[in-house]
Amino acid sequence: MQAYTDTADVGHFINGRRTPGLGTHTQAIHNPATGEITRQLRLASPEDLEAAVRSAAAAFPAWSNTPASRRARVMFRFLELMNTHSEELAAIITAEHGKVFSDAMGELARGIDIIEFACGIPQLLKGDYTEQVATGLDNWTLRQPLGVVAGITPFNFPAMVPCWMFPLAIAAGNCFILKPSERDPSVSLRIAELLSEAGLPDGVFNVIQGDKQAVEALLSHPEVQAISFVGSTPIARSIYERGAHHGKRVQALGGAKNHMVIMPDADLDQAVNALIGSAYGAAGERCMAVSVAVLVGDAADRIMPLLAERTRNLKISHGMDAEAEMGPVITRDALQRIHNYLDIGVSEGAQLVLDGRGLTVPGHEEGFFVGGCLFDHVTPSMRIYREEIFGPVLSCVRAPDIDSAIRIINEHSFGNGVACFTRDGHAAREFARRIQVGMVGINVPIPVPMAWHGFGGWKNSLFGDMNVYGEEGVRFYTRQKSVMQRWPDSEVKGTEFAFPTHG
Repeated sequence: MQAYTDTADVGHFINGRRTPGLGTHTQAIHNPATGEITRQLRLASPEDLEAAVRSAAAAFPAWSNTPASRRARVMFRFLELMNTHSEELAAIITAEHGKVFSDAMGELARGIDIIEFACGIPQLLKGDYTEQVATGLDNWTLRQPLGVVAGITPFNFPAMVPCWMFPLAIAAGNCFILKPSERDPSVSLRIAELLSEAGLPDGVFNVIQGDKQAVEALLSHPEVQAISFVGSTPIARSIYERGAHHGKRVQALGGAKNHMVIMPDADLDQAVNALIGSAYGAAGERCMAVSVAVLVGDAADRIMPLLAERTRNLKISHGMDAEAEMGPVITRDALQRIHNYLDIGVSEGAQLVLDGRGLTVPGHEEGFFVGGCLFDHVTPSMRIYREEIFGPVLSCVRAPDIDSAIRIINEHSFGNGVACFTRDGHAAREFARRIQVGMVGINVPIPVPMAWHGFGGWKNSLFGDMNVYGEEGVRFYTRQKSVMQRWPDSEVKGTEFAFPTHG
């Protein structure tokens, strides 16, 4: 487990090789654990982005005509390389994101799951066939790739979220342009190199480093057929609208305010452990992090002392500390935003049980650290309840019964993930059936679906009609073609003017 210490400028990956690009603007990359600037990111110029699109467009005809079985073999080799280099990739993530090394390894493992799923692309692309739909007429459907597609991904999962997108897109025959977060971009370049090593042809996968200008260029470029995005709700909504305006297929995953309901009959030790891990893992910078605990009935008074004690004793350190349970947040701006929300919660009347401000880690005094923060007596009218904080802040809401808990959650504008901890099978069934949220866990705190099921929320957590990965991911990156075929006999039957029927 060696720390990643490269200080070279971070550029792009275009047409099978790294390049600094033609852009003259740079942006600092920090180590969140120390607060120090470690590298400079070279932002793409319009010429760099155009070069990436041209490279992908040029590679598309040959790659899309490559048999699916051969594309799958590239994915198999890539899968092996990702497993071999997982510790190296995790160290890169920790150096730029700040999450603890074990969490970075977990992120990679879930990304590798999608690559494994993509290896089955020959089966996933199988169409349907109906013989004799009418006299002498057969009908079948097939799925074909779109062309050049792009992914715009967030800082919180710099390896896993891109893996939600590009393995299926590439395996299905598309060429992909990745625009990763400017805050932790380096792992994307190493992944690009591993794809090349696996035998992926030049131009099929490209990485462009950039900011809003690069995003705007991808949204408006006529050669880009589809956009996948993960980020905040305002930006997701904007990307969905702008992409649709330009005639593109768009899936845009937005923000979240994930709830966990604790019923009075739940195993409280199990529930507390689940809350701690899901609320404070990765410093709360997860789209599936639990940020609201809905404590039902007398569960509230019994669980709050346990929750406060466990939160107070979180082991917080730099990400390469093997004993660390939580690392820093991503930037100083993020740290200040979290501090501001703590002030807002207090001003609104919530009880701040634990205030994580002022935490320092010896030897890392300038790092972006904040301790676990815990509110009690939060109400749905408060901003700390309504808005996504994206930090290690857990808000506890009290509800008299399960009907009230379901109503509280269903009235929220987000609908990404939710969990319910109970020993009552009927309560669990009713909760899963009635809750208006896309991903539901019963005694599972972070219900991220496995690779073959697909990931996606409801309401303001997802803009678009299809989830990422799984079979819906295959559908997103392909379009259906229906073929009707007749081989008439030599007898001439004359001109047919009637609409074809099944006669």
